[in-house]
Amino acid sequence: MRASILSASRADVAIAAVVTVMTVTPVLVPYRQPWWAVALAVLMSVPVLWRRRAILPVGAVVGCATTLLSITAKSLPHSATLVLLLLPYGVLVCTYTFAAADLSRARRAGGIAGLVAGVAVSLVVPHEDLETYRYLLTAIVAAYALGVGARARRAGREAEREREARIREERAAAVARERTRIARDMHDIVTHSVGLMVIQAETGPLVVRDHPEKAEAVFEAIAEAGRDAIGQLRLILGALRGSEAPGGPAPARGPQPGLDALPGLLDNARRAGLDVSADVRGEPRRLPSDVDIAAYRIIQEALTNTIRHAGASTVRVGLHWSGDTLDVEVADDGRGGRELREGHGMIGMRERVTACGGRFAVRPGNPGLTVTATLPIG
Repeated sequence: MRASILSASRADVAIAAVVTVMTVTPVLVPYRQPWWAVALAVLMSVPVLWRRRAILPVGAVVGCATTLLSITAKSLPHSATLVLLLLPYGVLVCTYTFAAADLSRARRAGGIAGLVAGVAVSLVVPHEDLETYRYLLTAIVAAYALGVGARARRAGREAEREREARIREERAAAVARERTRIARDMHDIVTHSVGLMVIQAETGPLVVRDHPEKAEAVFEAIAEAGRDAIGQLRLILGALRGSEAPGGPAPARGPQPGLDALPGLLDNARRAGLDVSADVRGEPRRLPSDVDIAAYRIIQEALTNTIRHAGASTVRVGLHWSGDTLDVEVADDGRGGRELREGHGMIGMRERVTACGGRFAVRPGNPGLTVTATLPIG
Protein backbone atom coordinates (compact mmCIF):
# COMPACT_ATOMS: atom_id res chain seq x y z
CA MET A 1 0.00 0.00 0.00
CA ARG A 2 2.73 2.43 0.97
CA ALA A 3 4.71 1.68 -2.21
CA SER A 4 1.66 2.25 -4.40
CA ILE A 5 0.95 5.56 -2.72
CA LEU A 6 4.55 6.66 -3.16
CA SER A 7 4.38 5.71 -6.86
CA ALA A 8 1.38 7.99 -7.43
CA SER A 9 1.98 11.58 -8.47
CA ARG A 10 1.68 14.40 -5.97
CA ALA A 11 -1.33 15.75 -7.86
CA ASP A 12 -3.16 12.41 -7.58
CA VAL A 13 -2.40 12.20 -3.85
CA ALA A 14 -3.66 15.74 -3.36
CA ILE A 15 -6.86 15.09 -5.33
CA ALA A 16 -7.53 11.86 -3.44
CA ALA A 17 -6.93 13.60 -0.11
CA VAL A 18 -9.32 16.47 -0.95
CA VAL A 19 -12.03 14.08 -2.18
CA THR A 20 -11.66 11.92 0.95
CA VAL A 21 -11.90 14.87 3.33
CA MET A 22 -14.91 16.36 1.54
CA THR A 23 -16.71 12.99 1.37
CA VAL A 24 -15.96 11.50 4.78
CA THR A 25 -16.24 14.68 6.87
CA PRO A 26 -20.03 15.15 6.41
CA VAL A 27 -20.55 11.58 7.67
CA LEU A 28 -18.40 12.01 10.80
CA VAL A 29 -19.11 15.59 11.78
CA PRO A 30 -21.29 16.59 13.51
CA TYR A 31 -23.35 13.41 13.39
CA ARG A 32 -22.49 10.01 14.74
CA GLN A 33 -23.19 7.77 11.78
CA PRO A 34 -23.11 3.95 11.77
CA TRP A 35 -19.86 2.23 10.80
CA TRP A 36 -21.17 1.08 7.41
CA ALA A 37 -21.86 4.71 6.37
CA VAL A 38 -18.27 5.66 7.21
CA ALA A 39 -16.98 2.60 5.33
CA LEU A 40 -19.02 3.49 2.26
CA ALA A 41 -17.79 7.10 2.40
CA VAL A 42 -14.21 5.82 2.49
CA LEU A 43 -14.86 3.56 -0.51
CA MET A 44 -16.38 6.52 -2.32
CA SER A 45 -13.18 8.56 -2.02
CA VAL A 46 -9.93 6.78 -1.12
CA PRO A 47 -9.75 4.53 -4.25
CA VAL A 48 -9.59 7.70 -6.36
CA LEU A 49 -5.84 7.61 -5.65
CA TRP A 50 -5.41 4.62 -8.04
CA ARG A 51 -7.84 5.68 -10.74
CA ARG A 52 -5.18 6.34 -13.41
CA ARG A 53 -3.75 2.82 -13.12
CA ALA A 54 -7.09 0.95 -13.07
CA ILE A 55 -9.93 3.30 -13.93
CA LEU A 56 -12.62 0.66 -14.50
CA PRO A 57 -12.11 -1.26 -11.21
CA VAL A 58 -11.73 1.97 -9.25
CA GLY A 59 -14.78 3.47 -10.94
CA ALA A 60 -16.79 0.35 -10.16
CA VAL A 61 -15.82 0.47 -6.45
CA VAL A 62 -16.49 4.20 -6.11
CA GLY A 63 -19.73 4.02 -8.08
CA CYS A 64 -21.11 1.02 -6.17
CA ALA A 65 -20.28 2.62 -2.83
CA THR A 66 -21.99 5.85 -3.90
CA THR A 67 -25.09 4.00 -5.11
CA LEU A 68 -25.36 1.94 -1.90
CA LEU A 69 -25.01 4.99 0.31
CA SER A 70 -27.60 6.92 -1.72
CA ILE A 71 -30.07 4.01 -1.36
CA THR A 72 -29.53 3.42 2.36
CA ALA A 73 -29.11 7.06 3.30
CA LYS A 74 -32.74 7.46 4.38
CA SER A 75 -31.69 6.29 7.81
CA LEU A 76 -29.16 9.13 8.06
CA PRO A 77 -29.93 12.66 9.21
CA HIS A 78 -31.54 14.69 6.45
CA SER A 79 -28.83 17.31 6.15
CA ALA A 80 -26.09 14.72 5.74
CA THR A 81 -28.17 12.86 3.17
CA LEU A 82 -28.52 16.04 1.12
CA VAL A 83 -24.75 16.67 1.10
CA LEU A 84 -23.90 13.10 0.16
CA LEU A 85 -26.35 12.94 -2.73
CA LEU A 86 -25.60 16.31 -4.26
CA LEU A 87 -21.78 16.18 -4.03
CA PRO A 88 -20.45 12.79 -5.28
CA TYR A 89 -16.87 14.01 -5.68
CA GLY A 90 -15.34 10.57 -6.20
CA VAL A 91 -17.77 9.74 -8.99
CA LEU A 92 -17.10 13.04 -10.74
CA VAL A 93 -13.31 12.62 -10.57
CA CYS A 94 -13.54 9.04 -11.85
CA THR A 95 -15.90 10.13 -14.63
CA TYR A 96 -13.41 12.75 -15.79
CA THR A 97 -10.50 10.27 -15.71
CA PHE A 98 -12.55 7.62 -17.52
CA ALA A 99 -13.48 10.06 -20.30
CA ALA A 100 -9.86 11.24 -20.65
CA ALA A 101 -8.35 7.72 -20.74
CA ASP A 102 -7.39 5.88 -23.93
CA LEU A 103 -9.56 2.78 -23.82
CA SER A 104 -10.76 0.23 -26.32
CA ARG A 105 -14.25 0.59 -27.73
CA ALA A 106 -15.56 -2.38 -25.73
CA ARG A 107 -14.14 -1.16 -22.42
CA ARG A 108 -15.45 2.34 -23.00
CA ALA A 109 -18.92 1.03 -23.84
CA GLY A 110 -18.91 -1.13 -20.72
CA GLY A 111 -17.80 1.77 -18.55
CA ILE A 112 -20.50 4.07 -19.93
CA ALA A 113 -23.14 1.40 -19.37
CA GLY A 114 -22.02 0.97 -15.76
CA LEU A 115 -22.00 4.72 -15.17
CA VAL A 116 -25.51 5.18 -16.58
CA ALA A 117 -26.84 2.24 -14.57
CA GLY A 118 -25.29 3.49 -11.34
CA VAL A 119 -26.62 7.02 -11.76
CA ALA A 120 -30.08 5.72 -12.65
CA VAL A 121 -30.28 3.46 -9.60
CA SER A 122 -28.94 6.21 -7.33
CA LEU A 123 -31.72 8.56 -8.46
CA VAL A 124 -34.68 6.28 -9.09
CA VAL A 125 -34.58 3.95 -6.08
CA PRO A 126 -34.42 6.72 -3.42
CA HIS A 127 -37.13 8.63 -5.35
CA GLU A 128 -35.10 11.83 -5.67
CA ASP A 129 -36.75 15.02 -6.86
CA LEU A 130 -36.31 16.73 -10.24
CA GLU A 131 -33.79 19.25 -8.94
CA THR A 132 -31.48 16.45 -7.80
CA TYR A 133 -31.80 14.80 -11.20
CA ARG A 134 -30.87 18.02 -12.95
CA TYR A 135 -27.94 18.85 -10.69
CA LEU A 136 -26.37 15.39 -10.67
CA LEU A 137 -26.78 14.76 -14.39
CA THR A 138 -25.36 18.18 -15.25
CA ALA A 139 -22.31 17.59 -13.05
CA ILE A 140 -21.60 14.13 -14.52
CA VAL A 141 -22.07 15.29 -18.11
CA ALA A 142 -19.75 18.25 -17.47
CA ALA A 143 -17.09 15.98 -15.95
CA TYR A 144 -17.32 13.60 -18.90
CA ALA A 145 -17.13 16.48 -21.41
CA LEU A 146 -14.03 17.88 -19.70
CA GLY A 147 -12.39 14.44 -19.88
CA VAL A 148 -13.20 14.07 -23.57
CA GLY A 149 -11.71 17.50 -24.22
CA ALA A 150 -8.51 16.55 -22.36
CA ARG A 151 -8.25 13.33 -24.38
CA ALA A 152 -8.74 15.23 -27.64
CA ARG A 153 -6.05 17.76 -26.72
CA ARG A 154 -3.65 14.96 -25.79
CA ALA A 155 -4.35 13.17 -29.07
CA GLY A 156 -3.73 16.41 -30.94
CA ARG A 157 -0.38 16.91 -29.21
CA GLU A 158 0.64 13.32 -29.95
CA ALA A 159 -0.38 13.71 -33.59
CA GLU A 160 1.67 16.92 -33.81
CA ARG A 161 4.70 15.18 -32.28
CA GLU A 162 4.33 12.29 -34.72
CA ARG A 163 4.04 14.72 -37.62
CA GLU A 164 7.16 16.57 -36.53
CA ALA A 165 9.04 13.28 -36.10
CA ARG A 166 7.91 12.16 -39.56
CA ILE A 167 9.04 15.47 -41.08
CA ARG A 168 12.44 15.12 -39.37
CA GLU A 169 12.77 11.57 -40.71
CA GLU A 170 11.79 12.67 -44.22
CA ARG A 171 14.30 15.51 -44.10
CA ALA A 172 17.02 13.18 -42.87
CA ALA A 173 16.17 10.70 -45.63
CA ALA A 174 16.25 13.49 -48.22
CA VAL A 175 19.66 14.61 -46.95
CA ALA A 176 20.92 11.03 -47.10
CA ARG A 177 19.63 10.62 -50.65
CA GLU A 178 21.25 13.88 -51.70
CA ARG A 179 24.56 12.89 -50.16
CA THR A 180 24.39 9.53 -51.94
CA ARG A 181 23.63 11.29 -55.23
CA ILE A 182 26.52 13.70 -54.78
CA ALA A 183 28.84 10.83 -53.86
CA ARG A 184 27.83 8.93 -57.00
CA ASP A 185 28.32 12.00 -59.19
CA MET A 186 31.68 12.77 -57.61
CA HIS A 187 32.80 9.19 -58.16
CA ASP A 188 31.63 9.13 -61.78
CA ILE A 189 33.20 12.48 -62.64
CA VAL A 190 36.51 11.98 -60.88
CA THR A 191 37.12 8.39 -61.91
CA HIS A 192 36.17 8.99 -65.53
CA SER A 193 38.01 12.26 -66.06
CA VAL A 194 41.06 11.37 -64.00
CA GLY A 195 41.15 7.93 -65.61
CA LEU A 196 41.24 9.47 -69.07
CA MET A 197 43.91 11.95 -67.99
CA VAL A 198 46.07 9.17 -66.51
CA ILE A 199 45.78 7.06 -69.66
CA GLN A 200 46.64 10.01 -71.89
CA ALA A 201 49.51 11.07 -69.64
CA GLU A 202 50.96 7.55 -69.67
CA THR A 203 50.82 7.37 -73.45
CA GLY A 204 52.05 10.95 -73.90
CA PRO A 205 55.79 10.22 -73.75
CA LEU A 206 55.41 7.43 -76.30
CA VAL A 207 53.44 9.69 -78.65
CA VAL A 208 55.96 12.52 -78.30
CA ARG A 209 58.84 10.16 -79.14
CA ASP A 210 57.25 8.08 -81.93
CA HIS A 211 54.52 10.37 -83.32
CA PRO A 212 55.33 14.00 -82.53
CA GLU A 213 52.56 15.22 -84.80
CA LYS A 214 49.95 13.60 -82.48
CA ALA A 215 51.36 14.96 -79.22
CA GLU A 216 49.33 18.14 -79.36
CA ALA A 217 46.08 16.14 -79.63
CA VAL A 218 47.05 14.04 -76.62
CA PHE A 219 47.72 17.05 -74.42
CA GLU A 220 44.55 18.72 -75.65
CA ALA A 221 42.60 15.61 -74.65
CA ILE A 222 44.11 15.80 -71.15
CA ALA A 223 43.19 19.47 -70.87
CA GLU A 224 39.66 18.85 -72.16
CA ALA A 225 39.11 16.07 -69.62
CA GLY A 226 40.35 18.33 -66.84
CA ARG A 227 38.14 21.24 -67.90
CA ASP A 228 35.09 18.99 -68.09
CA ALA A 229 35.79 17.57 -64.63
CA ILE A 230 36.29 21.03 -63.14
CA GLY A 231 33.02 22.29 -64.63
CA GLN A 232 30.96 19.39 -63.33
CA LEU A 233 32.63 19.48 -59.90
CA ARG A 234 31.79 23.17 -59.60
CA LEU A 235 28.12 22.37 -60.15
CA ILE A 236 28.14 19.64 -57.51
CA LEU A 237 30.09 21.68 -54.95
CA GLY A 238 27.79 24.64 -55.53
CA ALA A 239 24.77 22.48 -54.78
CA LEU A 240 26.53 21.09 -51.71
CA ARG A 241 27.29 24.55 -50.35
CA GLY A 242 23.71 25.64 -50.94
CA SER A 243 22.31 22.60 -49.15
CA GLU A 244 24.46 23.39 -46.11
CA ALA A 245 23.19 26.99 -45.81
CA PRO A 246 20.71 27.08 -42.89
CA GLY A 247 17.31 28.45 -43.84
CA GLY A 248 18.38 29.26 -47.37
CA PRO A 249 16.52 28.43 -50.56
CA ALA A 250 16.92 25.04 -52.19
CA PRO A 251 20.09 25.07 -54.27
CA ALA A 252 19.92 24.94 -58.03
CA ARG A 253 21.71 21.81 -59.16
CA GLY A 254 22.49 23.08 -62.62
CA PRO A 255 22.24 21.04 -65.78
CA GLN A 256 23.86 17.62 -65.64
CA PRO A 257 24.94 15.83 -68.79
CA GLY A 258 22.50 13.51 -70.51
CA LEU A 259 22.49 11.47 -73.68
CA ASP A 260 22.91 14.65 -75.73
CA ALA A 261 26.49 14.74 -74.37
CA LEU A 262 27.13 11.11 -75.40
CA PRO A 263 29.13 11.94 -78.59
CA GLY A 264 31.69 13.87 -76.56
CA LEU A 265 31.92 11.02 -74.08
CA LEU A 266 32.58 8.51 -76.84
CA ASP A 267 35.19 10.81 -78.40
CA ASN A 268 37.02 10.96 -75.07
CA ALA A 269 37.06 7.16 -74.94
CA ARG A 270 38.45 7.05 -78.47
CA ARG A 271 41.23 9.47 -77.47
CA ALA A 272 42.07 7.06 -74.65
CA GLY A 273 42.79 4.40 -77.29
CA LEU A 274 39.51 2.49 -77.46
CA ASP A 275 37.84 1.50 -80.71
CA VAL A 276 34.30 2.67 -79.83
CA SER A 277 31.21 1.94 -81.90
CA ALA A 278 27.65 3.11 -81.25
CA ASP A 279 24.54 1.09 -82.07
CA VAL A 280 21.28 3.05 -81.84
CA ARG A 281 18.02 1.28 -82.63
CA GLY A 282 14.49 2.61 -82.50
CA GLU A 283 13.24 6.18 -82.46
CA PRO A 284 15.01 8.39 -79.87
CA ARG A 285 12.75 10.74 -77.93
CA ARG A 286 12.82 13.09 -74.96
CA LEU A 287 13.55 11.38 -71.65
CA PRO A 288 12.70 12.27 -68.05
CA SER A 289 15.67 14.11 -66.58
CA ASP A 290 16.52 11.40 -64.03
CA VAL A 291 16.48 8.69 -66.71
CA ASP A 292 18.52 10.84 -69.09
CA ILE A 293 21.19 11.50 -66.47
CA ALA A 294 21.20 7.86 -65.34
CA ALA A 295 21.70 6.57 -68.90
CA TYR A 296 24.64 8.93 -69.45
CA ARG A 297 26.28 8.11 -66.10
CA ILE A 298 25.90 4.37 -66.66
CA ILE A 299 27.65 4.58 -70.02
CA GLN A 300 30.30 6.88 -68.53
CA GLU A 301 31.04 4.54 -65.64
CA ALA A 302 31.08 1.45 -67.87
CA LEU A 303 33.55 3.13 -70.23
CA THR A 304 35.67 4.22 -67.27
CA ASN A 305 35.85 0.66 -65.97
CA THR A 306 36.75 -0.55 -69.46
CA ILE A 307 39.54 2.01 -69.83
CA ARG A 308 41.01 1.55 -66.36
CA HIS A 309 40.57 -2.14 -65.63
CA ALA A 310 39.50 -4.23 -68.61
CA GLY A 311 42.50 -3.92 -70.88
CA ALA A 312 40.09 -3.89 -73.81
CA SER A 313 40.69 -2.66 -77.33
CA THR A 314 37.10 -2.36 -78.57
CA VAL A 315 33.83 -1.43 -76.92
CA ARG A 316 30.31 -1.26 -78.26
CA VAL A 317 27.69 1.13 -76.85
CA GLY A 318 24.08 0.26 -77.64
CA LEU A 319 20.90 2.28 -77.19
CA HIS A 320 17.74 0.36 -78.00
CA TRP A 321 14.55 2.44 -77.88
CA SER A 322 11.21 0.67 -77.53
CA GLY A 323 7.68 1.72 -76.63
CA ASP A 324 8.17 2.25 -72.90
CA THR A 325 11.81 1.35 -72.16
CA LEU A 326 15.33 2.30 -73.11
CA ASP A 327 17.90 -0.51 -73.10
CA VAL A 328 21.47 0.65 -72.51
CA GLU A 329 24.29 -1.80 -73.25
CA VAL A 330 28.07 -1.41 -73.03
CA ALA A 331 30.12 -4.45 -74.12
CA ASP A 332 33.91 -4.73 -74.36
CA ASP A 333 36.44 -7.43 -75.30
CA GLY A 334 38.63 -7.08 -72.23
CA ARG A 335 39.34 -9.33 -69.28
CA GLY A 336 36.42 -8.19 -67.10
CA GLY A 337 34.69 -11.53 -67.46
CA ARG A 338 37.50 -13.25 -65.58
CA GLU A 339 38.05 -10.57 -62.94
CA LEU A 340 34.52 -9.41 -62.16
CA ARG A 341 34.37 -7.44 -58.89
CA GLU A 342 31.60 -5.10 -57.84
CA GLY A 343 33.12 -1.86 -56.58
CA HIS A 344 31.74 1.61 -55.94
CA GLY A 345 31.19 2.28 -59.63
CA MET A 346 29.14 -0.88 -60.17
CA ILE A 347 27.14 -0.18 -57.00
CA GLY A 348 26.50 3.39 -58.17
CA MET A 349 25.19 2.18 -61.54
CA ARG A 350 22.87 -0.30 -59.84
CA GLU A 351 21.56 2.40 -57.49
CA ARG A 352 20.87 4.78 -60.38
CA VAL A 353 18.91 2.15 -62.27
CA THR A 354 16.97 1.08 -59.19
CA ALA A 355 16.09 4.70 -58.38
CA CYS A 356 14.54 5.00 -61.86
CA GLY A 357 12.57 1.78 -61.42
CA GLY A 358 14.62 -0.16 -63.97
CA ARG A 359 16.69 -3.36 -64.12
CA PHE A 360 20.49 -3.68 -64.08
CA ALA A 361 22.71 -6.64 -64.98
CA VAL A 362 26.36 -7.45 -65.58
CA ARG A 363 27.15 -10.43 -67.77
CA PRO A 364 30.69 -11.78 -68.09
CA GLY A 365 31.60 -12.84 -71.60
CA ASN A 366 34.39 -14.81 -73.18
CA PRO A 367 36.17 -12.50 -73.39
CA GLY A 368 34.88 -9.19 -72.11
CA LEU A 369 32.07 -7.83 -70.01
CA THR A 370 28.58 -6.59 -70.88
CA VAL A 371 26.73 -4.04 -68.74
CA THR A 372 23.01 -3.70 -69.46
CA ALA A 373 20.36 -1.42 -67.98
CA THR A 374 16.68 -1.29 -68.80
CA LEU A 375 15.18 2.10 -67.94
CA PRO A 376 11.44 2.95 -68.04
CA ILE A 377 10.59 5.92 -70.27
CA GLY A 378 6.84 5.51 -70.81
